[in-house]
Amino acid sequence: MRNETRGEPMAEKLSLYLHIPFCRSKCDYCDFYSLAGRDDRMDDYQKALVKHLKEAAPRVKGYPVESVYFGGGTPSYYGEKRIRELLGVVRRHYNVCHDAEITMEANPDSVNRRDLAWLRFAGVNRLSLGIQSTCDRELSALHRPHTFAQAREAVLAARAAKFKNISLDLICGLPGQTLEGWKDTLEQAVRLAPEHLSCYGLKVEEGTPLAARAARGELLPDDDAQADMYLWAVKRLAEAGYRQYEISNFARSGFQSRHNLRYWMMKPYLGFGPGAHSDFGGRRFSFVKDLDAYIDGILNGGTVMDSSETIPQRERSGEYLMLCLRTTRGIEEWEYRRTYFMNFDAIEGKLAEFEHRGWATRAGNRWRLTPEGFLLSNQLIVELMERQEAAALSGTLERLRHVADKMGRTAKEVGHGAEPPEKP
Repeated sequence: MRNETRGEPMAEKLSLYLHIPFCRSKCDYCDFYSLAGRDDRMDDYQKALVKHLKEAAPRVKGYPVESVYFGGGTPSYYGEKRIRELLGVVRRHYNVCHDAEITMEANPDSVNRRDLAWLRFAGVNRLSLGIQSTCDRELSALHRPHTFAQAREAVLAARAAKFKNISLDLICGLPGQTLEGWKDTLEQAVRLAPEHLSCYGLKVEEGTPLAARAARGELLPDDDAQADMYLWAVKRLAEAGYRQYEISNFARSGFQSRHNLRYWMMKPYLGFGPGAHSDFGGRRFSFVKDLDAYIDGILNGGTVMDSSETIPQRERSGEYLMLCLRTTRGIEEWEYRRTYFMNFDAIEGKLAEFEHRGWATRAGNRWRLTPEGFLLSNQLIVELMERQEAAALSGTLERLRHVADKMGRTAKEVGHGAEPPEKP
């Protein structure tokens, strides 16, 4: 890509993620870094985030910013004035594209028409609402701080505020949920006419209240029941005009999440805030999962880095398989060979096995997983990566044998040439 005015090469596009870790209450299933009852630190956190954004900006000067994402926690609970201030800092100090996708996550109980109108005026153009279920009993079982009536009101308020890109988050496999209950949730969500839907299967994460409840014997839908819910959703959403483009994500044409696609397509991004991750300049790094330590480190010059590593090309090739196979775009033979200089044959052989079992499909040289394959994606991707490593090791051993053989021949030739002359 070239600069349109100067004819110079342009930097690769960049995405920004701003983590807002505050919540009104903590949901039983959540293992993200988020905090309830820490509103007293909001003003200090705002100062730290503003300072961090300004300090990092010169390092990415010239990079066009294609997307900005306010995630959490609950950014809408943080307050529209703070979000608008942060967005203003980003616009002043970063090269934000005129058509950038700017997303804010929100809970239905913490939005209203007035605040949403201010946010829309400031440039937020995509709203991601965490509805999770349309059944109040299921919401209460998760300790969600809202009802479905509030979710409907939130969508109406967003439309009144001129939002034309709304995404709804839903979870299948909730405590006490049946297939019929999930169907009702999805049908009611579709009637709200969002442009995008994310349908996640419930995961019981270690250390969460839900994990403790499950350990005490609370019953959850089993894997087969959750699989039935997922496959029904894929079929029903296709009928309703929502095209699946990632394991859990569905959108009307032109409304795929550009920000999340950049993650899955391994494009560079910078994260800000406690627990935020970045992938930039061939290096992956993250910040401490500690609100107080992050604030103190930024404002007083301390250390906020939690991890940092340079990613070898071999590891990137594994990430290519892991991330791109989450999408319906999938992976492509020559894309893989050209980028990682590795042989695709062993991987293709394994994919052919998956195809025979209905877990993968091929169009030309491009492979992707089927909805049934998506259900087994973790297992299938591990098998592909193991096949990749075995092929790479075999290639290395073959090269070593070739080198050893060549060295042996060379040594023999040198040895012959160095024999002492016979005595007369």
